[in-house]
Amino acid sequence: MSYLENPKTYTGTDLETIFFRPMLSGPSAEQLGIRILYNMPVPTTIQLWDAKRDILQKYTAAGWNGGTASRKYQKTIRLSRVKAELGFSAADYFSMVYELITGRPDVNMDDLSGTELEKAETELFRRSIAEGIRVTMWIGDTTGTKGYNTFDGFLKPILAGISEETVYSTTYTAQDLTAPAKIIDIFESLYANSVEQVKDLKAEGQLAYFVTSDLYHLYERYLDSIGAEAAYRERIQGRDQLAYHGIPVVDIRLTSYLTGTSYHKSFGMLTDRRNLVLAVNTSDFPGNEIRMWYNPDLMENRQRAVFMAGCEVLDEALISYAHLAAS
Repeated sequence: MSYLENPKTYTGTDLETIFFRPMLSGPSAEQLGIRILYNMPVPTTIQLWDAKRDILQKYTAAGWNGGTASRKYQKTIRLSRVKAELGFSAADYFSMVYELITGRPDVNMDDLSGTELEKAETELFRRSIAEGIRVTMWIGDTTGTKGYNTFDGFLKPILAGISEETVYSTTYTAQDLTAPAKIIDIFESLYANSVEQVKDLKAEGQLAYFVTSDLYHLYERYLDSIGAEAAYRERIQGRDQLAYHGIPVVDIRLTSYLTGTSYHKSFGMLTDRRNLVLAVNTSDFPGNEIRMWYNPDLMENRQRAVFMAGCEVLDEALISYAHLAAS
């Protein structure tokens, strides 16, 4: 127990390499399915270029005729100061940390070092922070009085774009969710009604369907219904990643979080991954840190993280959206 009572503070490069970079790069970042900017200069500016067309000219004489610059979509992400805090009773905390250790085959339980316990403590807190960032980047609303209100998520500007008719939007019914083949109609509608810039970007391999879990499961059911040996095998073994016509289908896993919010509880959308941007900064502001300590008066292990985070939809017009119609 003594190792859990030693205070730990991570700042600077330790804050980056131990906590944030592992969950914002590599496979962890790929699972989020969006564009992530970590420790970019502040203010963090994002852009997506639209290549200039008709660039070729007749070579008839010397001189310059470069014309106008390529069009680009650009926004500045507003980063908000974020604080995450957790408190556990010493007994519960010790049990949770030890559970993470005993589940690893490479750990000798008769020779535990402070490093092993520190890794387990770090992993426990990092999981909570990662989930908080993931959910807030979708449903965050700074006007809320509680729950995921540290920075605005993607859904807020998307729904505003629907009301302003800059985002294509269509609906489906609860009855549609009982017919697996309906998911194909939804995918086709999202693609057919997206702007031409989105269709042109398909060749770059960055388009994705972002859907709630019910639509993801509906697509799985549709694939299960196909009478082929591969479908039978996948129905038993599962599928690592779904795609439709080469475009990945990403389950955003928000069902339990959307309850109680004003957002649609069931929806899907098509856009370029680079159009949805999450920015996290742990280096450019004083006071950013991770701290873990033991409070002997309350017999409680406490954890605190302070950092900057924010997200932005680069261009709402590059999104086509479908949602469950109100009953």
